[in-house]
Amino acid sequence: MSRLLLAAAFVVFLAGGPAQAARCGGDFNSFIASMAQEAQAAGVSAGVTSAALSGVTVDPAVLAFDRRQRYTFNKTFEQYVSTRVGAGRINGGRAMLQRHAALLSRIEQKFGVPRYILVAIWGLESDFGKGDTGKLPVIRTLATLAHDCRRTDLFQGELLAALKIVQRGDLQLRDLIGAYAGEIGQTQFLPSSYIKYGVDFDGDGHVDLRHSIPDVLASTANLLHTSGFKMGQPYGEGTPNFEAMREWNRAVVYRKTIGYFADRLMGQ
Repeated sequence: MSRLLLAAAFVVFLAGGPAQAARCGGDFNSFIASMAQEAQAAGVSAGVTSAALSGVTVDPAVLAFDRRQRYTFNKTFEQYVSTRVGAGRINGGRAMLQRHAALLSRIEQKFGVPRYILVAIWGLESDFGKGDTGKLPVIRTLATLAHDCRRTDLFQGELLAALKIVQRGDLQLRDLIGAYAGEIGQTQFLPSSYIKYGVDFDGDGHVDLRHSIPDVLASTANLLHTSGFKMGQPYGEGTPNFEAMREWNRAVVYRKTIGYFADRLMGQ
């Protein structure tokens, strides 16, 4: 589920100073060469930039998807929730609550985000890791969107963040697979959010949002906690917690669906 957080300013964080954006449009190979230089200036090794960017090409399917995805949330809440939260997904969520009860307790204690919200997001984003988390090479996807001039600053920042993920050793380049806006993992983090909020909760030295359930759920909780989500407070529309979830997804209908799903998991 594409969130497209307001991450364009994150380029400054990655580069450690004012960003010098590569020129969008024009010759794609020249653009990629500029991005490689920018990445190396931000601390990504020449080896990583060469392995990631050499031979990369535009993906027309990504551009086509980007131009039509604005209509995702045109449904009413009732129409949308009926397609996303059914008996099977509710039962699946309750099974996950039982299976990962000890882990979720630790996450609640550390981050102050209720397990029902976390499992609801997990279910909506990837059917608890069993569903489609994307099959596209993230670097190619983000290079395509960064070269396109519609939101080049945003996606240049995301491309730099994706290269940072590889540089840190969190994911190997061959494992950097995601969805149509470069979202990665079981709760579909954009790369900038991966860098900013990712938590190594299984203690293996890496933030792995594709394979590690502890990392996935703790990182999701960290994003919400950092955004101001408060344990024990209501999360319906108009509440501070509902606004905190805006960092997860700006669409009102999607945040209402998270709350609805969480309530069903609690038996309400």
